[in-house]
Amino acid sequence: MQYTIRQCCLLLGGLGASLAPAFADEVQVAVAANFTAPMKQIAAEFEKDTGHKALLAFGATGKFYAQISNGAPFEVLLAADDATPAKLEQELLAISRTRFTYAIGKLVLWSAKEGTVDGNGEVLKKGEFKHLALANPKTAPYGAAAVATLKQLGVLESIQPRFVQGENIAQTHQFIATGNAELGFVALSQVFKAGKVTSGSAWIVPAKLYAPIRQDAVVLAKGRNKPAATALMDYLKTDKARAIIKSYGYEL
Repeated sequence: MQYTIRQCCLLLGGLGASLAPAFADEVQVAVAANFTAPMKQIAAEFEKDTGHKALLAFGATGKFYAQISNGAPFEVLLAADDATPAKLEQELLAISRTRFTYAIGKLVLWSAKEGTVDGNGEVLKKGEFKHLALANPKTAPYGAAAVATLKQLGVLESIQPRFVQGENIAQTHQFIATGNAELGFVALSQVFKAGKVTSGSAWIVPAKLYAPIRQDAVVLAKGRNKPAATALMDYLKTDKARAIIKSYGYEL
């Protein structure tokens, strides 16, 4: 049977469409809570551009470490630090030479109310507030950065009794947004979009007051030989993904 050029093109096009789902893959991704908004956006673009689907879970990096150590089915980790992925590598729970820094986070002192936080963080020294929220410093790197900042400012001991501690940075943001704490430390990405803080009042904490929050991604042992895991790691390095990351206030 002979085919015209147009018929051949239609046949090949239909064949390609029927084969596409066979190459699509899913990847289970554990994502640090501070990276929720940008990762949701990146995951949507990733699926659109590659056909692969990223199934996202958000939480504290320390809790993810415990879950991964106990056999959780995650295949990629986007941590809020660089120490946890490195530790997973050493324990053979992550694949060596897949780790890289996808973002450098920034800490911000934020209040949902206008005028509460001044541009220099002097509110911490004045102490005219009842509650200050921060993430658990034992499991959340942004919580550890908050404690380091308060130490550097010499106000940790006086403010510590007023701590409201969130399980992770997402819960910490919720405490402040709902008014359960007048102010607190969150990730800049949670309150920043298109070059500015989107609501309330804020002080972007100078980087010299805490150790750099280098956020590393790594393919976990369960993601070995998983096409979508490799594709996601590559996608995080693309110009499109990097532009999204930068738009939420991260450094690259």
